[in-house]
Amino acid sequence: MTHFGGVMNRIWMGVVLLVSPMTGAFARGAEPASQYPPSPVIAGLDWAPVETIVRQARDGDNWPVTWAQDDNLYTTFGDGTGFPPKSKRKLSCGFARVRGGPEKFQGVNIRSKSEILGDGRAGKKGWGILSVDQTLYLWLGHADGHGGGAQLAWSHDQGETWSFADWTFDELGLIGFVNFGKDYEGARDDYVYAYSHDGPKADTPADRFVLIRALKHRLTERAGWEFYTGRTRNGEPMWSSEIGLREGIFANPDACLRSAMTYQPSLGRYLWWQQRPQPKGHPDRGDTRFEGGFAVYDAPEPWGPWTTVYDTPKWDTGPGEHGDFPTKWTDREGRYLYLVFSGEDAFSVRRATVRRVSDKSIK
Repeated sequence: MTHFGGVMNRIWMGVVLLVSPMTGAFARGAEPASQYPPSPVIAGLDWAPVETIVRQARDGDNWPVTWAQDDNLYTTFGDGTGFPPKSKRKLSCGFARVRGGPEKFQGVNIRSKSEILGDGRAGKKGWGILSVDQTLYLWLGHADGHGGGAQLAWSHDQGETWSFADWTFDELGLIGFVNFGKDYEGARDDYVYAYSHDGPKADTPADRFVLIRALKHRLTERAGWEFYTGRTRNGEPMWSSEIGLREGIFANPDACLRSAMTYQPSLGRYLWWQQRPQPKGHPDRGDTRFEGGFAVYDAPEPWGPWTTVYDTPKWDTGPGEHGDFPTKWTDREGRYLYLVFSGEDAFSVRRATVRRVSDKSIK
């Protein structure tokens, strides 16, 4: 088994605060049991009414985001045409920058010779994006052209031109980056961290998530990447250059698929949005664009221990296949977060009010 500090033996039956799509008012609803205990810092998330969601760039999905040195958010979209003026061709992977704040922003497509064509599993998709030292890095999925594997790309000119690694991770199919602040400001050390569900296919749920890392100046080298292998007796993480020795940082049998992790300095926690895959027998278990659920977990370190912030089997709107909490759009006190998600096949943004455990008003 993996190393989780005993959390797998604790079961929590929680109650979370949900938004009623009919009235816009908040209503309490019972949630299914979570295998991870409640967060010691965040008591829950209160979502703004559905009608306040801002949606742009309809017809594209995924939308991972990162905060770059020029103060813009950078993103990629899959199987779509992006922001107006839209691409005349449907792209498997297109690039864009987003200017402004969460409630009034402007998205602009970045036209690049590296735009990728192909539909569905046949075309490469951007799963995770990161700005470090004024360079954009991108993890692409479907590297094998059949829905499997991952390939790294990078851009030194804000997404206009890209270079592609001549190596792939065939064992991991959904790699994303752990994001920190502006251009990686406030990172915990000189490493870049990334995560993936532990499987080669981007449309097939795995039993656990794994963690990998590389020094900032060695990101483009296959030999620079290390794999989390568990913890010492003192709780310190262990790493190996051997991918076969990897261990999990989070377990959820047949339910680990698409996700995004961001460190929130105002909360002192890593927030990890995780999609709930569709049930077995569904024709596309990764398709939650219009209906489905997700969970949000938090931890003091990117390897855990993980606790539960929010968990719903069916959100009051389609959650999409990807959800990010960009630090640019989090207020300094950590009272509000904004979720960028691909619900309804669009670049969608929704505000969440953070309820802290220390809040005396919580009963």
